Amino acid sequence: MILILGLGLFVGLVMGLTGAGGGIIALPLLVFFLNTSIVDATPIALVAVASSAALGAIIGLYHQTVRYKAAILMAIAGSLVSPLGVLVAHNIDNHYLLAMFAIILVFVAYKTIQSKNSEIDTSSRNALPCAINPKTGRFIWTSRCSISIIVSGAVAGFLSGLLGVGGGFVIVPALYRFTTLSINAVIGTSLAVIALISTSVVVSSIYHLDMNWNAAIPFACGSMAGIVIGKALLTKIEVKILKYGFAVLTIFVAVMMLTKVFTIN
Repeated sequence: MILILGLGLFVGLVMGLTGAGGGIIALPLLVFFLNTSIVDATPIALVAVASSAALGAIIGLYHQTVRYKAAILMAIAGSLVSPLGVLVAHNIDNHYLLAMFAIILVFVAYKTIQSKNSEIDTSSRNALPCAINPKTGRFIWTSRCSISIIVSGAVAGFLSGLLGVGGGFVIVPALYRFTTLSINAVIGTSLAVIALISTSVVVSSIYHLDMNWNAAIPFACGSMAGIVIGKALLTKIEVKILKYGFAVLTIFVAVMMLTKVFTIN
């Protein structure tokens, strides 16, 4: 029980600080420390990710950092595609899923380190698909912006169903790449999308297999406590440190997953 609470606390802390990482950290931790399959760990991880992300999104809404229209659009696209990911996951060998997860983690770490700081020059900001109207503070919705948001949500949803992740590691880089949002707005919006997509995947996962509520409930409680702490620490840590710390963490988890691949019978 204490171990599960501690793992959940760590997952929530990462989510609160980065707006991502909940699923890609939660699932490997459950597989590695609870010695369970990736398919069985998926609904447990997503219950924690969905509940803690929802709490983080509520905090973001209170502070007006959530772009709810973009979040809803991404979530709808992701929710429509996520059942396909769940279906595919149940037809792929656990070894391949673990290896796929590890490869994605390494790619995420690489893109995180490669990404530039959120502060970019004015000309570059204006060239992004989703610009902010300086008068209203809202997105200037164009077809290019809408397509970018929808595709990002769909990819996040598919990976959520396939690998049991919240999709934040897709959503956060996409919001940085396609929008001019600040780091607080990116994290708040990402958490809102994760909460909505993860909830839909949880429903699909529960339909296919039994939920281990004895593990899911304490894991979710720890995660919710962690995200509150992470949100409180967010303004006190430099963005660069968060990015490099997250990259190192994802590489470490990738090594854990590859170790699991070679030790599973």
